Amino acid sequence: MSLPSIERPDLPEYMTWEELQRLPEEIAEQIELWDGRVVWVRRGPSEHQVLTGRLWAALERCSRKGMSEHPESCWRVTFETNVFLGHTGKSDFLTPDFLVHRCLESSYQDVRAADALLVGEVLSPSNTQSDMEAKKGRYASAKIPWYWEVSLARESSAIATVRAYALETGHGQLPDGVHPLRPVNYILAGEWTPADPAGIEIEFPFSINIPWSEVEF
Repeated sequence: MSLPSIERPDLPEYMTWEELQRLPEEIAEQIELWDGRVVWVRRGPSEHQVLTGRLWAALERCSRKGMSEHPESCWRVTFETNVFLGHTGKSDFLTPDFLVHRCLESSYQDVRAADALLVGEVLSPSNTQSDMEAKKGRYASAKIPWYWEVSLARESSAIATVRAYALETGHGQLPDGVHPLRPVNYILAGEWTPADPAGIEIEFPFSINIPWSEVEF
């Protein structure tokens, strides 16, 4: 998420959703709660917001086309929307840059991890690998089927790489005595760069075809 610069107040290490809601909006919107722990969202450059908006528009176009071809399906594409990881409670959530979820039963309903089909993060040069691996692990533990990472180029206003990760449903064979760090993980299932003339093409969670012209600066 890309947010304007604002001085961070001195907050406790852990908060509840109710305590978070009592903060000024310009502070609260910069925070995620990881099992109640306060995690400040790293800010990004203006390119971050531009690309997030263009990805949202491209995915929205693809979802509407998919729904016209499959009327029994219903998807919503949004951006910077909280995804609550537990079945109940609101003190454990992440805020992906863009999101695809199933249509909800009622208006203004919270999006739960069980509703989410695809979450995506736009990585600015300032994002650290350890931060993103931790966030990716939380998405995987919540069993969200697809995770996208979009990396910005370091020297120009452009996409460097788009990677699509699918949730692993079974573990590969490991040496005796070796166990995976997490019970579920993502496996790289698609990777695209502007050198790929066809653009971004994948059939999950619906048919996605995004030419580079739709997301270039």
